[in-house]
Amino acid sequence: MKALIVDDEKHVREGIKILGEWEQNGISEIYEAGNGEEAILLIQKYKPEIIFSDMKMPKMDGVLLLEWIKENQSTSKTIVVTGYDDYHYMRKAIHFGSSDYLLKPIDPEILNHTLETAVHEWKKEALERARKESSTQLINEMKPVYRDRKLTKLMNSDNLNGDLYEGFGIQPSENYQVALVRINGKTMEVFQGDRDLAYYTILNVINEIMLENESGIGFRYLSSKGEVLIIFWKKFAEIGKILNRIYKTLKSTMNISCPITLGKLVSKNARLMDSYLHAKQIFSYSNILDKIENRIYVNETPANHALRNLMDYSSSIDLAVQVGKMEAFDEVIHQITTDFTEKNYLSIKQLLHVENEYLVISNRWFKYYHLPNVAIEDIQKRLDLFFNENGSFMLEEYIKRKKREIAIFLKKVNKSTLQKNSNIIYEIEKYLQANFDREVKLQEISDHFYISREYISRKFKQEFNVNISDYIVKFRMKKAKSLLKNSQLKIYEIANMIGYQDDKYFRKVFKKVEGITPNEYRESYIKQK
Repeated sequence: MKALIVDDEKHVREGIKILGEWEQNGISEIYEAGNGEEAILLIQKYKPEIIFSDMKMPKMDGVLLLEWIKENQSTSKTIVVTGYDDYHYMRKAIHFGSSDYLLKPIDPEILNHTLETAVHEWKKEALERARKESSTQLINEMKPVYRDRKLTKLMNSDNLNGDLYEGFGIQPSENYQVALVRINGKTMEVFQGDRDLAYYTILNVINEIMLENESGIGFRYLSSKGEVLIIFWKKFAEIGKILNRIYKTLKSTMNISCPITLGKLVSKNARLMDSYLHAKQIFSYSNILDKIENRIYVNETPANHALRNLMDYSSSIDLAVQVGKMEAFDEVIHQITTDFTEKNYLSIKQLLHVENEYLVISNRWFKYYHLPNVAIEDIQKRLDLFFNENGSFMLEEYIKRKKREIAIFLKKVNKSTLQKNSNIIYEIEKYLQANFDREVKLQEISDHFYISREYISRKFKQEFNVNISDYIVKFRMKKAKSLLKNSQLKIYEIANMIGYQDDKYFRKVFKKVEGITPNEYRESYIKQK
C-alpha cells in the first residue's frame, strides 16, 4: 500500500512520517506534496490508498483537493490534517468523504488509530469491489435473472419437454437428479446483506465446477427463499464427488457452510419436482446437532421422526408464568430440551415447528397481560442466527436467547402488575373521598374492588403512609376547615355534613387533629380576614 502526505509545511510532513506506524499497517511507500497541484500529479502517477492533506495551502487548498479526489480517485481514504479547528473545514471534509479530521499538533496515538482505521476501511471496501467485479463474470452469456426464472418455471412444470434444452445447454437424458443447496442468514452476513451478490457469487462457483464436468447447471430457485438448485443430467455416479467439491470450494473461499442434499433419480417422463421434494425432505430431517465437517447428504433416506409439540407443555408453561419468576421456567425448559433433543437429534423441521408454537404461546400471554408484542421477523431468518460457520446449530445459545426473552416478558408483567395495583390504590382513595361523609367499611371496599381486605390495608399504608381510618379523619377535618370559613353554618351542621352525628365528638376530634377547637379556628380565620 502507498500513502501521500500533503502539507505546505515540511516539518509537518516529516513529523507525520516519523510518527506514523506505516509498516504495521502494510504501507511500504510514502510520498510528499507541498500543495494540491503537486498532490494531484502524484495521485495520478502512484494512486495512493491513504492520503493525509492539510486544508490551508497555496495554489490549491485542501477543499479543492478533496473535491478532485472524490471525483477522480474516490477509492482513496483521505484524512484531513489542519491547525484550524474550524467547523467550515470539518463540514467540507465530511462532504467530500474524508475518513477523519485531525488537529495540529498531532497526537501520535490518535494519528495511528486513525491510520489503522482508514487502512481497515480501504481493505474492506477493496474486498467488496473485488466481489462485485467477480460477480459480473458469469460463466455463460445468459442473463442470470432470465435463467433463474426459466429454470424455476421448468421445476414447477408437470413434465420435461423440449423447452428444457433450449438455451441452457441441458442435454437430453433418460434420467435427471436435483440437488438442493441451502443459503442461510450466515451466508448473507458474509456479503453484508447483499442478497443478489451472494447468489451470483455462489452460482459462479457452482456453475464453474458444473461446466468443467458438463453434467448439470445451477440456478436460484425463485419459488422458495434461500435455495439454489442443481439439475444433473449425467455422471450420476460422480455426483457425490462433484457436490463435495462445491461444498469445500464455498467453505474455503468464503468461509460459509451451505448444506447440500441430493434428491432421488427421476426419469424423463417424471417431474423434476419429485427429485427436489425428496432433497428438501432429507434437508428438513437432517440432524442440525451433528458436528460434522461436510454437510453433504447423498444417497440418504429421509428420516421419519414424529414431530413433538410444544403445546403439550402448556400447563407447565402456564404455571411458570403465573409464578412470575425465571426459576420456575428453568425446570420446564430443561425438560423440553431433553425431550426434543433425545439421542442428540434435532431436525430443522422440528425447530421450525417449535418456533411457530412458541410464537403462538407467547402471543397469547402478551395479549392476556395487555402488553404490546414486538413484531417478529421471518422465523427462518431468526433461526439462522444460531447456526455457526460450520452449519452446526448452537443449541445453548438458542436456549439462552429464549431465557432472555422470557425474563424480559416477566419483567414487563411485574411492572404492569405493580402499576395496575398502584392505580387501584388511587382508585380506592378517590372512592373514600367521594364517600367521606359516611362510614365506609373495609369489607365494602374489598367487595367493590375485588381485592382482599388485608391487601387493601397493607398497600394503602405503603402508598400513603397512613391507615384508611386516619386518612378519612384527616380528609374530614380538611373539609371541616373549609366549611368553618362560612360563618353562617352552625358547628353541629358542619359536623353532620362531614359524617359526624354527634357535634361534641366532632369538636373533640377536630381539636385532637388541629390543636384548637372549631370555634377557635373560625375566630382565627375571621381575624386574619
